[in-house]
Formats: sequence, C-alpha cells, structure tokens
Amino acid sequence: MSEEIQGLDNIIEFESLQVDKPANLEEFYENLTQEVISESQSRDLIRQQAFFEIINEDLIDNGELTPNYDYAFYQKTGVEISGFGYDENRRILSLMVSEYFNEDQVETLTKGTIDAKFKRLRKFLDMVAKDQYEDIVKNEVYDMAYNIKGYIRAEMVDKFRFFLITNGKATRNLKFIENDKIGDIDIEFRVIDLEYIYSNYLSDSSGVEIEIHTELPCLEIDSSNNEYSSYLASISGDQIVELYEDYGQRLFEQNVRTFLQFRSNVNKGLKNTIKQEPERFFAYNNGITATASEVDIENGKITRLKGLQIVNGGQTTSSIYSCRKKDKLSVDKITVQMKLSVINDKEKHSDFVNRVSRYANTQNKVNEADFFSNNPFHQEFKSYSNRVWAPAVDGGQQKTYWYYERVRGEYLNDQAYLTEAKKRQFKITHPPDKKIEKTFISKSEISWLQQPDIVAKGVSYSFRKFAETVTSQIEKDNLSITEEYYKHVIARVIMFKSLEKMISAADWYENAFRAQTVTYSMAYLSYIISNIKKHFDFDAIWVRQALPYDVELIFQEITYAVYQSINNPGAGYANVAQWCKKKECWTKVKEDLNITVDNNASFLIGKSIVATKKKEEKVKKKFESAVEKWKFVLDRKNRKIWEPLLQYCNDDNINLSNKQRDILTKFSTGLLPMPSDKQSVIIFDIYKEALDQGWMPQS
Repeated sequence: MSEEIQGLDNIIEFESLQVDKPANLEEFYENLTQEVISESQSRDLIRQQAFFEIINEDLIDNGELTPNYDYAFYQKTGVEISGFGYDENRRILSLMVSEYFNEDQVETLTKGTIDAKFKRLRKFLDMVAKDQYEDIVKNEVYDMAYNIKGYIRAEMVDKFRFFLITNGKATRNLKFIENDKIGDIDIEFRVIDLEYIYSNYLSDSSGVEIEIHTELPCLEIDSSNNEYSSYLASISGDQIVELYEDYGQRLFEQNVRTFLQFRSNVNKGLKNTIKQEPERFFAYNNGITATASEVDIENGKITRLKGLQIVNGGQTTSSIYSCRKKDKLSVDKITVQMKLSVINDKEKHSDFVNRVSRYANTQNKVNEADFFSNNPFHQEFKSYSNRVWAPAVDGGQQKTYWYYERVRGEYLNDQAYLTEAKKRQFKITHPPDKKIEKTFISKSEISWLQQPDIVAKGVSYSFRKFAETVTSQIEKDNLSITEEYYKHVIARVIMFKSLEKMISAADWYENAFRAQTVTYSMAYLSYIISNIKKHFDFDAIWVRQALPYDVELIFQEITYAVYQSINNPGAGYANVAQWCKKKECWTKVKEDLNITVDNNASFLIGKSIVATKKKEEKVKKKFESAVEKWKFVLDRKNRKIWEPLLQYCNDDNINLSNKQRDILTKFSTGLLPMPSDKQSVIIFDIYKEALDQGWMPQS
C-alpha cells in the first residue's frame, strides 16, 4: 500500500467519519423516506423493495443478518414473504416480511398488523414444508421456496427466525414476542422497526450496542492512560457458546466480521485440543482481544459489559461454537483468556476500536482487504466526488456532482442544518439520483471484471472481491486512484443502472432475475471487448452521463440473450438464482451467446490511447499529492502536532536520518517557518510513519 496515500488517509480518517445526526425520530423518518424515494427512482424499484434492500444491507453490516440472503416479494391471500437468509454456523433460517408506509408522518405499528404479518409468514413456511409451492411461477419466489425446502429437507435448521422489517413505530411491549415452535424447532420473532433502525443509525451502523450480564474473573491492569482501562479476564467455553448463540456475528468488530464471513472452516489444531486436551486450551490458544464502552466489576469479576466487540479471536469464538453445536464436543472444560480494553473517551471510540483491531491482527495472516473500511480508496474517491463536476446534459447549463456516500446517511446529514434555500441549492448540485455508495460500486466494478457469478452471490461477496481488487491495485501502484479512474467508475455505475431500467422496460422481461441479467450482460460486453484486445471508451459515457446509442443497441441484444441463457440452467440445476452463482453459469453464457462487437465500433479505443491517458493522469496525481502534503504541514490548525512528534521520534520510536531529524527539529521549533515542498513531504512522511506505529496526536 502506498505510504503517501495511507498517511493522508490516517490524517483525516477520524474527522471525516463524524457526521451530524438527525435530532429526533421524526427527522430521521423524513431522511429515510427521501433515501428510499431516491433509491427507488434511480434504480426503477418499488419503494417497498428499495426500503427492504437498504435496511437489509444495514442488518448485514451490523451482523444481524447473514450475507447469504435473497429477497423475493410474494403476497397472496393469507400468505406473504419478502426474503430469507441462512446462517450456516448457527443453523438459523431467517424469513423476512416487510411493512412499508407511504406516509408523511411516522405510523404506529399495531398488534393486529404484527400478528397478521407473522401469521402470513408462517403460512408461507407451512406451504413450503408441505411442498405446496409448485404452482408458483418459476421466478425468484419459486427459487426462494426451493432453497428453504432444501434446508428443511436436509435437516439443517435448528431455529427459525421471523423478521418484520418496517418504517413504522412499534410500541415497546409489541417488540418482544414469545418464541413459538414448528414441530420441535423454535421460532424466534424479531421486529425491526423505525426506532431500532434509528438506534442502529446513531451508532454509526456498527449496530445497537450489546449489553451482557455475566461473571468473568478478571484482573485490572494499572495504566496511567485516561483514554481506556485494561483488564485480563477468563471466559469459559460454555459462556462463549451462549454468547455466540445469542448474538452471532454482532459480537465481532466489523472488519473481523468481514474476515469471518469468508472463512467458515474450523482450525484443525483448535478442534483437536478441544477434543483431546480441553484443559490445555488456555495454554495453547492466544485467546480473545475485545473492546467495550462500559464495564461493571464486583469482587474481582466482570458482571456487566456494554458495547462488547471482539476485535481478535473471532475464529476462536466461532470455532468453539461450531465444535459444540456441529460436532457435539463438550466445551465445559475449556477456558479462554480475554484481553479487554474499555474505552473511556467516547469521541475517539470508533478510531480506537479500529486501531486495536488492526494491531491485534498483525500477527495473523489477515488480508489488507479485511480492513477496507480504512483503505485510502475512500478518502481519495470522496475527494474527487467533492470537486469533479459532472457535465451538464440535455442542453442544460447546470453542472452537478456525484455524491459518494462514504458513511451511511452522510448525504442527508450534509443537508440537516442548511436553510431551506441552501438545501434546495445542495440538491440541485448534488441530485439524489447521483448518490452512490461503496457496495453498489462493487457490483458494477466486479461485473465489468467479468465475475458475474460473484455479484450474483450477493452484495457482500461483490464488495469483498472489490475490496481485494482495489487493495491489490493500490499496493502495486499508489497513484492508481486518479481522476480518470473516478470518472470511469462512475461511468460503470451509469452503465449498471441503465441496464436495470432497460431490462425492466423490455417486452420480454417477466419480472424475474433482473439483477442476474444485469451483471451477466455487463460482464459479457467486457468479455467480448477484451477478446479483440480493445478497451471500452468510458469517457463516452461520462460526457453524456448516459449510454451512447450504439451501446444501448448492443446491450438490447446481449440482455435478451443472457436472459434466455440463465433461464435454462445446466444439467442438475433447477434453481436459476443458485445456478447464476456458479462459475459454470458464466461459462455456459459465454458458450451460448455468439454476439460480437465491431473492431471499429464508436465506443472502443486502443491500448496505446489508454496507456497514454494513464501516464498523464499519474503525473497529475503525483503533483496533487505533493501539494496536499505541503498544505497539511503548513496548516495552522496542525501546529501543535510537530513538537510532540519530534519528542516521539527522539524517544527512539522512529530511526530518523540526520537530514530528517534536522528538518523536523527546525520546523517544530520555528527555525524553519516555511519549508519547501520537498521538506514538507519529508515532514509529512515522518508524521505518517508515527501514525502507522500507533502514535496518536493529542487533540
């Protein structure tokens, strides 16, 4: 990873993530409604579906819902469902239903509505269990029923979880519904209402804080640091199983959660220790590193923990649970050590947790993509979105910006305290249909990289692959995120959204598998262009902010052919949605389609032109990077940084050359009031190295 870019990102990371929050539930409701309307219009979705997708992505982010979920709306007399998800580790099958209110004011969710929704959801499950779904048209709903039946038939379900997701407000006594049973399997009911969504939002989408009442033997570690308190504790295997049973992925810090989502295997050595030498587990295992926001201690035991997050040891936790539940191994003799940091400085909570997570995992083989939330991509992409005008189109004179929403709700928060006149102006220059966020970008990017099977698996998988791709790209070339790159990413987003609308309007489209058709169509165009050693001219989309006519024509041909291909799965596959998640599907699409593109097509350019443009962009980027460092070093707001930094270096934390030490000493003591651009880069790079080592400037 680029040292220059990483340092710059660390500088602004904390401040950039602090956004003003809506003052109350009603204001939040207005903001959420506007977000739903914008998503609905820009992607040609009904509002209920747009709302459902937005909230489910939040539930995945905070660990409430597994990435292995699908949505498919079905409603008939007495039966209703909006989607489902399956948690492989805990063997929980989640069925979801939604209730979206198209009202200006917050609506109250009545007991009658809640009971009716869950009753309809149960009726759907009964219908599937009894094989009474064959009359459903073979679309996403049929595939969903087929998958649910598969889990039940294979006896892979230990618990059903029914979700009601709504923008209404349920009274507190209606949110807690007693468990029920289907046969000998428990049904747990969850109401995700507006208040829950709002609470999750206020916690920066890391989830509503977990509060645990327990008894953990502990020792407090003396520390003169006021930012946090430290404890060494021990936790039993049974307690770990109970915690994971109750909270699942919510226990883990988000980067750890991302890491575990793609690593479901149990460590063999860990399993052998549990099976053969459980008493030695404490000695053999590295234990767990965790953070919390509050702690209560009585008689040498932790009795309450609030905001618990495991930042290292997630695989230990999930593996102990798996050994107990899947392999039926006893874990009652296991004891695990836990290093706990309780963060006292609430304002620095997020930044502190992130640093603990990163440094605690440095001894493990963890990909940088697992920490993509801190990747310099976000800061640089956001910077371009703030200053690069999109061309005016259709004869208009008004230029606009694409708004990169780095943090959930940032777009609406930027308007929260504006006057009505300034808010109207903001929406003119930053129209809602030009708001984008990282998960959507991942779908268009991975589609163009010819991996539609990954996009078809769900947004968590495409985002993971995108994180790996961008991380590798920056590590190889720290100047790769250029203005041209930014424009081309936006062009691919435009392409993806245009395909969504094109397919919805097509006379052959039967309201099923639109998402799969989009990603495979985009991947196929990329494939046939690469076959003739050409490149797509994304500048042609950027200047129009729309697909050129010639591109629309070829996509009309491709989308229809792709739709026919994916709706005829290969041998042994009856389920279209699952078929599209297989590499074999992508292979079959390439074999089935015989569409080519003319070498002289107006939207193609040669390799030499692409290479020249990239070289020019990197020269421009290198100059801009040096200017940014110079501006930061000379910024009066940062004057208090340099003396503590010099002291940190003098304490032998950083081995400076004589030249570096001389420049930093003179600058920090005022003997070098106006460093040159090269001297500023040297000062900045020392600052960056200190940050990388964990030094934190006092605010």
